[in-house]
Amino acid sequence: MKKLFRYLKPYRFPIGFVLILIFLQSLSDLYLPTLLADIVDHGIVLGDTPYIWRIGGLMLLVAAFGAICSVAAGYLSSRVSAGFGMRLRGEMFRHVENFSLQEFDKIGTASLITRTTNDITQVQQVLTMMLRMMISAPMLCIGGILMAVSKDAKLSLIFVAVIPILALAIFTIVSRGMPLFKALQKKLDRLNLVLRESLTGIRVVRSFNRIEHEKRRFGEANRDLTDTATKVNRIMAAMMPVMMLIMNFSSIAIIWFGSIRIDNNHMQVGDLMAFLQYAMQILFSLMMVSMMFVMIPRASASATRINEVLDTVPDISDPAEPKRGDGRRGWLAFENVTFHYPGAEKPALERISFEARPGEVTAIIGGTGSGKSTLVSLIPRFYDVTEGSVRIDGVDVRELSQAELRAKIGYVPQQAVLFSGSIAENIRYGKEDATDEEITHAAEVAQAADFISEMKDGYDSVIAQGGTNVSGGQKQRLSIARALVRHPEIYVFDDSFSALDFKTDAKLRAAMRRETTEATVLIVAQRVSTVMDADRIVVLEDGAIAGMGTHRELMESSQVYREIVASQLAEEEIA
Repeated sequence: MKKLFRYLKPYRFPIGFVLILIFLQSLSDLYLPTLLADIVDHGIVLGDTPYIWRIGGLMLLVAAFGAICSVAAGYLSSRVSAGFGMRLRGEMFRHVENFSLQEFDKIGTASLITRTTNDITQVQQVLTMMLRMMISAPMLCIGGILMAVSKDAKLSLIFVAVIPILALAIFTIVSRGMPLFKALQKKLDRLNLVLRESLTGIRVVRSFNRIEHEKRRFGEANRDLTDTATKVNRIMAAMMPVMMLIMNFSSIAIIWFGSIRIDNNHMQVGDLMAFLQYAMQILFSLMMVSMMFVMIPRASASATRINEVLDTVPDISDPAEPKRGDGRRGWLAFENVTFHYPGAEKPALERISFEARPGEVTAIIGGTGSGKSTLVSLIPRFYDVTEGSVRIDGVDVRELSQAELRAKIGYVPQQAVLFSGSIAENIRYGKEDATDEEITHAAEVAQAADFISEMKDGYDSVIAQGGTNVSGGQKQRLSIARALVRHPEIYVFDDSFSALDFKTDAKLRAAMRRETTEATVLIVAQRVSTVMDADRIVVLEDGAIAGMGTHRELMESSQVYREIVASQLAEEEIA
């Protein structure tokens, strides 16, 4: 947890003020039993009513002062812990945003969500307790012992027997609970994962009638988490009864031996009452420490998981001195590129070399698993090449800043992703300052204007989370419009026309031809009809180039391409 304390630096002044307030509150708590002893021994015993009123009024003032300090400390500590949680969540989010897809694959999306929410909440709660107790508990304990000894040193020997028993009980309980807290967070990750998959894949679940299967799957993860939580809570629940048992036996021992000392005139009644108060403060402070020990193991496990994310160095980072292009706009070149996924035995791509020039359409086609999507994901540096280089405007993409690199690219992913909000906001996601005219023009080129105009609120129509209230083809066209409004140097369409009918596909490509005359266009497609008119077609097979050229050239030179064409087109269309 020490590493996370650096996020508390902006709150040094409020924390210092909280500690002062708690120090003053603890002083008032330690002073009250002494005043009580004075009232009993000098006021009630001697029947001195003015003395009782005077000391009683002082007790009320001290108690009121302690209450004000306690309320103020509670308010400030809550503000500090809430601010700490906000900063830490923000830092986590910013750090995760810099991850490459490799880090996302390694940690897992569900786990990242749990770490950003539940784990930070655990640390935040412990911070609140620490701010309230890390001064008051030691001070009440040490101060209480000193004050108790000053009242009666011999009676204080009771603590010599009680405190080691209490410490042993706390250590035994916490040592058994610590491993379970770590396991608890991992099981929470698993529950999050199952729930997320079930909700995002609800259409598949229902279409295959696998609702009962998902219920069982969720039930198993839920039961596993519940069993672990029950076990750890059962262990920790033993702490409070043990604490109370020790406290009550201590009270009995103090009253028993204290009454004997009063009977022998070694102690006064008021001192016994004060001693009993100090004993309760000592034991209560130890209980507070034990409560911290209950929460600290879980928070420690959460802090470790948070640090794992914050300490993860992204594989992809900006160069120390980013370079700029050589003046050519949109010139894309793959030079002997080989790429391995981490842990894979064989390369996903091997010795890929080709160029894509401005004003041209370069198409990539191949069977499933041939490496098409992997190839285009190297352009915006979602992954870095293992060997060779990808160059844009004559510069290796690894020598460009990520912001500058991605500003040159309009990327439409294989799976169209829309965000909750209006249609205009989703298109404007590609260019924050896009005007209404630019948005309308992009939608017209993407063949989305017709269905948008038929919607009740037009461009202000709301898109549901995940775009569930529009069809697959409509999602693809809005995603294409989002890239078009950007006016980038390079357009990358990763199988972005698969949900379109042939007529819309043809109209869209014709409109894009007019729109992208000065840009480089890269199209990944499964359909031959989508790539037939491309200036250059790259045929992939098992991660390697099996042919390159125009449609006519490949029909003569590439057996792989001829097989793809034959599987999709009739003989008349091929001819």
